[in-house]
Amino acid sequence: MTNNPYAQTGFEVRLDWGPEGMAALAECPVVVIVDVLSFSTSVDIAVSRGARVLPLPWRFAGAEKAAAAQAAKDAGAVLAGDGPWTLRPASLTSIPAGTLLALPSPNGATLSTLAGGTVLAGCLRNAPAVAAAARAAGGPVAVIAGGERWRPQNTLRPAVEDLLGAGAIAHHLGGGLSPEARAAEAAFLAYGDDLPAVLAASASGRELTEWGHAGDVALASAYGVSATVPRLVDGVYS
Repeated sequence: MTNNPYAQTGFEVRLDWGPEGMAALAECPVVVIVDVLSFSTSVDIAVSRGARVLPLPWRFAGAEKAAAAQAAKDAGAVLAGDGPWTLRPASLTSIPAGTLLALPSPNGATLSTLAGGTVLAGCLRNAPAVAAAARAAGGPVAVIAGGERWRPQNTLRPAVEDLLGAGAIAHHLGGGLSPEARAAEAAFLAYGDDLPAVLAASASGRELTEWGHAGDVALASAYGVSATVPRLVDGVYS
């Protein structure tokens, strides 16, 4: 093929899913990573309080987990899970300013380690602010919905919460939206007045509630309450 159809060339706002989608949109100089449940929401809450977040690829156990601990130690960071702070948004509502938190996650954090250019972390809480910053940065914007993972296959599962978060950001970006971005925007406009109920009823919301983390779902569904724009600089969100 002479032209790559997957690059969504010609549109100022483009949208795709996961690492493969981010690779397809690699020519975009601005990337917004959306992982509503829970990485992007956790980053928004931590950075809002003056903390910084070092994203790390997901490490499950054994040598890989030890590698994450070593990466956190080398950076002078506290590894999520080694203290009171975890990937759960509710655990970060009182994180002290100045904390450097190493935060692994299978989707948002892993995508952050793969992204280049201007990289922002977006969620429902900060969608208007992040969209404004992305637009100001100039150039086509790639909105990357993180999705979730099927277990144990570790394959991508498109997730409604990330569709809505990406759609909210696309909506506030405006301008020339690709069909993929327009579809996500349409979903956000359809459900924007009922986000807490929709997220709670989604597969990811039910999963977290089953695990006793309904408060995280509520925090993630609070649309437009944050003016924070987490920006990845030298591998750290601040």
